[in-house]
Amino acid sequence: MMLIDTHCHLNLPEFANPTAAIQEARDVGVTRMIVIGIDIPSSQKALEIALANEGVYAVVGVHPNSAANYSKSDVVALEEMLKNPKAVAIGEIGLDYHWDHATPEQQRVALFDQLDLAEAVGKPVVFHCREAYPDLLSLLEERTRLKWLFHCFAGDMEDAKRAVQLDGWFGVDGPITYPKANDLREVIRSLPRERIVIETDSPYLTPVPFRGKPNRPAYVRYVNSGLASCLGMDVEECARLTTANAVQFFDLGEK
Repeated sequence: MMLIDTHCHLNLPEFANPTAAIQEARDVGVTRMIVIGIDIPSSQKALEIALANEGVYAVVGVHPNSAANYSKSDVVALEEMLKNPKAVAIGEIGLDYHWDHATPEQQRVALFDQLDLAEAVGKPVVFHCREAYPDLLSLLEERTRLKWLFHCFAGDMEDAKRAVQLDGWFGVDGPITYPKANDLREVIRSLPRERIVIETDSPYLTPVPFRGKPNRPAYVRYVNSGLASCLGMDVEECARLTTANAVQFFDLGEK
């Protein structure tokens, strides 16, 4: 059973030894991992980790919570990183109304510039969205349609319908395993199965049975099991589905 963790943060200080975490994941069948940037330094670190490890890729971008320090020069740096085949998408970008690290206006400036870059270079986009789905979806409905992945999708049924209409893809994480997450499971069951990928968001959002401890790419197999249960599939079928979906979204076929 081969799995892909499509969203992990091996570039953060919590992972003092990314190589060890990568090997741990490989040992349990996680053959590929995608390391996600949240600002320019972490994006550069993600690309460094990807270049040093087979089967590891980078997504580079400025997170909405980093948008207060965003400048136009960041787009130049991101464009340079995206010239590398190991940089497979722009992200995680978007809107976050939960925290107040950046104003909505600052977040929109960074978001629009990075969406323009994605359109110019033809790269997929990984979104972070927290307590802002109606606004983000409204903004996207006015733009050129790109390949869009809603990381750790947590919208309601109406948000899901709108995102599906935008041909969106959806990341499923540890919360799919939480006993009280019945509303989330109902939303996930409504989504097109060919548009779902699995993620850890490690070191965050740790799945059951390790909830409360730091998350790791190796734990994506528990996300796969939770999703399989939610969708009424066996774990091997779910693994084949989500792996094929990830390969298609990130264009990993020959990389």
